[in-house]
Amino acid sequence: MAPVAAFHYQSGVDHPKTKPAENGATSGGEAPDEAAPSSAPAYARAGVDLDGDEAFIDEIKEISRSTYRPEVLSSVGGFAGLFKAPDRYKNPIFVSATDGVGTKLKLAAQIQRYDTIGIDCVAMVVNDLIVQGGEPVIFLDYLAMGKLDYEIAAATLRGLAEGCRRAGCALLGGETATMPGVYPPGEVELVGFSVGVVERDRVIDGSSIGEGDVLLGLASSGFHSNGYSLVRQVVEEGIRSGRIDLFAENPELNTTLASAILAPTRIYVKPILNILRDFTVRGIVHVTGGGFEGNVPRILPKAVRARIDTAAWPRPAVYGWLQAQAEIPEAELLRVFNAGIGMILVVPKGEALDITHRLEGLGERCYEIGVIERKGDDEAPIVFDPGTLERH
Repeated sequence: MAPVAAFHYQSGVDHPKTKPAENGATSGGEAPDEAAPSSAPAYARAGVDLDGDEAFIDEIKEISRSTYRPEVLSSVGGFAGLFKAPDRYKNPIFVSATDGVGTKLKLAAQIQRYDTIGIDCVAMVVNDLIVQGGEPVIFLDYLAMGKLDYEIAAATLRGLAEGCRRAGCALLGGETATMPGVYPPGEVELVGFSVGVVERDRVIDGSSIGEGDVLLGLASSGFHSNGYSLVRQVVEEGIRSGRIDLFAENPELNTTLASAILAPTRIYVKPILNILRDFTVRGIVHVTGGGFEGNVPRILPKAVRARIDTAAWPRPAVYGWLQAQAEIPEAELLRVFNAGIGMILVVPKGEALDITHRLEGLGERCYEIGVIERKGDDEAPIVFDPGTLERH
């Protein structure tokens, strides 16, 4: 019998599902009559309105239903959600991960756009799962606000559902919390949790990486969800000085700065699962917090290192904007950001070209960005060498 697991999607007494927006606006249902007396008036005066729960749970059901997979055995509203391992797995290993969106949330609140941060939340978690070959099956979220705004919460959850559809996992449950005094008006905290599954003999851990293997880089959509403490500092200083207008069209970016810096994190799950089905992949790197230096060495055996040609791929225009505004040295850019590469596959040289063509056919921009070579005892696990691929 396939394993069955249960997860939570019922808020606690102190964490109601929602409070309707002050203007009574709704999304998919009427807000409770504001003139009706509260069933917990003292609690409502403290900032938590329990009477908003039921209407928003119905909205969550509608939002999450489009993400369901056949393995989902329950619906939103209970104390836990039920799912089973997909039947096609013979010896399944469960893979879990959690992450948040970080200080990109501050910019989303400043710009008042919340529909993309849910995609970010899903991406940061499921991209970690696929690194070990895990197919994301279910996703859970934690959404908190100081004063729960119905419209903001609904927009955020719709983004989560879109991210789950892109990743192929079910939005099985979560927690939406009202926490008066903890978060400023309009700001949210958003964290995600996911469970994936992989065959025991198909787990990817980098142990088979060897000299001569090739590094293929998949293009990022921009900053993804890392480095935003620095991005925010640059934006705030630019606004104060009058150099930056978030909402003006920027010819270099071909969009507004607001849209460029809020571009959602790319989700690589489906194309990589396609590659894993037909090709040999010896290691995968999610280029997330810590950039290349903080992530590439995590999968390398001690006897090898990665030589990366930083001239081998074009960078999103937003990186040119950032370097011009903040005068960030190249070394620091590679240490903090993904620099235009969101995921790296380490593959046998003989399969690299076919894998590249397959990924491009699936809509990814893929570049050969480096090689694996033998490492001496005192040598660094990663070397940046612009132009090395052209020289060889």
